Amino acid sequence: MSTYTTLLNNLEELKLFQIKENLDTYIDFINAGDKTVVDALNELIKLEIELKNERATNACVKVANFPFIKTFEDFDFSFQPSLNKDKIMDLGNLRFLEKKENVLFLGNSGVGKTHLSVAIGVAAAKKRKSTYFINCHDLLLNLKKAQLENRLETRLKHYAKYRLLIIDEIGFLPISKEESNMFFQLINRRYEKSSTIITTNKEFSKWSEVFGDATIVNAILDRLLHRSIVEKITGRSYRTKDKVIAQMNDRQKC
Repeated sequence: MSTYTTLLNNLEELKLFQIKENLDTYIDFINAGDKTVVDALNELIKLEIELKNERATNACVKVANFPFIKTFEDFDFSFQPSLNKDKIMDLGNLRFLEKKENVLFLGNSGVGKTHLSVAIGVAAAKKRKSTYFINCHDLLLNLKKAQLENRLETRLKHYAKYRLLIIDEIGFLPISKEESNMFFQLINRRYEKSSTIITTNKEFSKWSEVFGDATIVNAILDRLLHRSIVEKITGRSYRTKDKVIAQMNDRQKC
């Protein structure tokens, strides 16, 4: 077996696929005098590092449990003029994560709360910040199931470990006193240790209508709002966007 074949086999064994794929090109560069051996090795290793970083980033995004992949570039800020675009875009810089602040999106159904929370989450996952997205109803179901199986503590630790936890759609379904207590335990564990993004269709003054215990509601909001960025979206639903545009076009024709 030639030395070249042995080299290819060793690269395969070490899973250095980028180096193996580009080896012939860089051997040609060296033979032609276009690159030194050191420069060629450096660039080949750089290609390998870039591939590993890309794979790690994709893995972080994949395990984050996003319902879809959306970015800020996909968001039509012109349709929601109540939002300060620069302020929202700054959330993508993740400074709030470093300051352990929470982000709360408040607004009616369809105004883009989930889209923006996912966009922030994707930005965090791409920076390899541990991120997880979950619907509030699913979160509570998981906690209740864990409690029945005597592993609530383990489950709370699981959700508490993420640098960024996104809890979507608080307020769409009523929450019992028992569920409120478990939700408080989770928020309390994360308080001033990591960041949580909340989306809700209920004004905070009406959370007592959702949660089964007013005292727990106050304790939850106290921890969520203490170090937080609150964005209230007052625009129209994106689900009616096409109809609105069609109506405007019809009026112009008239």
